[in-house]
Amino acid sequence: MSASLRAESELMAAPRKGRRRRSTALTKSDKIWLSLMVGIPATIHILLVWIPALATVVLSFMEWDNLLPIGEAQPVGFRNYWVIFTIFDTNLFPAMFNNFMLVAFLFVCSAVGMLFAYLLDKNIRGSAIYQSIYYFPVVLSLAVVGFIWKSTMFSRDSGLLNTLWPGGRIDFVGDSTKVFQFDLPFLDFPLGLSRNFAALLLAMAWRHIGYVMVLYLAGLKAVDPGLREASAIDGANEVQTFRNVVFPSLKPINVVVAVITVIEALRAYDIVAALNEQRGTEVMGTIVTNALVGEGGGRVGIGSAYGVVLLLLCLAFIIWYVTNHYREGEKA
Repeated sequence: MSASLRAESELMAAPRKGRRRRSTALTKSDKIWLSLMVGIPATIHILLVWIPALATVVLSFMEWDNLLPIGEAQPVGFRNYWVIFTIFDTNLFPAMFNNFMLVAFLFVCSAVGMLFAYLLDKNIRGSAIYQSIYYFPVVLSLAVVGFIWKSTMFSRDSGLLNTLWPGGRIDFVGDSTKVFQFDLPFLDFPLGLSRNFAALLLAMAWRHIGYVMVLYLAGLKAVDPGLREASAIDGANEVQTFRNVVFPSLKPINVVVAVITVIEALRAYDIVAALNEQRGTEVMGTIVTNALVGEGGGRVGIGSAYGVVLLLLCLAFIIWYVTNHYREGEKA
């Protein structure tokens, strides 16, 4: 290239003096739309979530019948908490035990969902059909799942389980006898797992396994195939590769699944309500609702105290998730 052509190209490539750079400042219209996009969801969230949550905390320290004006509510300090945590109340600890049993069982279901995802990730024949079958219950709400299992699976007269069962008819919904029970020194009544709540666990597993399977399947698709190939070259078998290479790569999915599992187990209510809240199936959600609007309702202070306990249990895992998420973000 000649010197004149080179000089001309450099002159054309150089920024012209006086040329204005495109401004990155937001215009007035941009600010208005940004304010609407942020402000409207934030306002709805505050009105529907935070204000009711804070009001629940305040009402948990008061005695109020919701049939009376709010101005007649009387402050009682920690008396509501004293009532629900002592022998004067026989609802909190059985409900908490059922929730924790649900947490433990859903973690087992999460492991099954991960196994299904691992098998489907191998692109076996008909994997798309299997994925559709396993994922179908996820699109249903827990209330619908409860109605389906109550009428088609648990029915004493025409349910599938009773049809296949070789023995006599079983009342899966109404049998509240304990599968096992144990005593605690600070309680005057035993805690245990009832048969109808064990049946309810099966219905929740039907939905939860498919949900977890989809999450892990998406995570497995994102694992670098080169890591598996390098592990195979080093002589690791399939189990060792999964334990040492694949599973650590799924840590973000593991955290999400753990939080979803715990929160879903703690806030379970609709499937219990769909089974008509049989004795032995009480969870935290049912005792909160019954204290507020159910039989003997109007105990807003007691119901709010139950709600605060449930809120604190959920917040503990939410805080753990958020802390873990930001810690991983800082490392990245």
